Amino acid sequence: MSPVDSPLREVVLLSAGPGDLELLTLKAVKALAVAQVLLLDELVDPEITALAPQARVIRVGKRGGCRSTPQDFICRLMRRYALQGLRVVRVKGGEALMFGRAGEEIAFLRRAGIGVRIINGVSAAFAAAAALGVSLTHRGHCHGVTFITAHTHDDGEPDWAALAATGTTLAIYMGVRRIAAISAGLLKCLPVQTPAALVFDASRPSERVTLTTLGGLLETATLAGQAPGVILVGSALAEAWPAMEVLQPGLQAMG
Repeated sequence: MSPVDSPLREVVLLSAGPGDLELLTLKAVKALAVAQVLLLDELVDPEITALAPQARVIRVGKRGGCRSTPQDFICRLMRRYALQGLRVVRVKGGEALMFGRAGEEIAFLRRAGIGVRIINGVSAAFAAAAALGVSLTHRGHCHGVTFITAHTHDDGEPDWAALAATGTTLAIYMGVRRIAAISAGLLKCLPVQTPAALVFDASRPSERVTLTTLGGLLETATLAGQAPGVILVGSALAEAWPAMEVLQPGLQAMG
């Protein structure tokens, strides 16, 4: 691999979406086609490399509960190859600007005098809503949606009471392993019959959708396992119920 004639000194932060490669934007596909170095996140479909035939592929996976590539190392790799004038594409699952440490990487690269180009994509919560066939902001139920990560930097808990009080649909990322604390926190402020859903592997062939209530969420999650998933909570999810053929534990509580 040789540097391009004129050093680009740029890194592309590319959003790969929730899993289905057909959800990639045209801009993403074009960036992959000319990439020379591909830094690939753990949850990205590995078949994405077929769209980057010229690229050296470096896997820099991060997965909760498992050994992960240190963030500082990833940043240094981006800097090294960008300063060589290579076309560097940092591929992130979902939307790069949503809970993907993009802020840290952007700041690091800018301090190094390296430009950053961002290509947006579909975040997992939207793919989960599509799987349920609902709108996260149905005007008959709520006035907005709140995106939350349950995996905080200091291993603390979000203010669930404050979040419940917003009256918005709650889209909770990285929360399956913390489902007991999430349920307990939200049940202090929300009724047990509040609609809730778990969507695992949204948009992938292995996608699983489970519709329940806040009161049944813990039991449902225990039965479902520990696959990567998004938790959705809020009255807007009630719109999914007529389309569901199989009622999961806790759903009858709405009656």
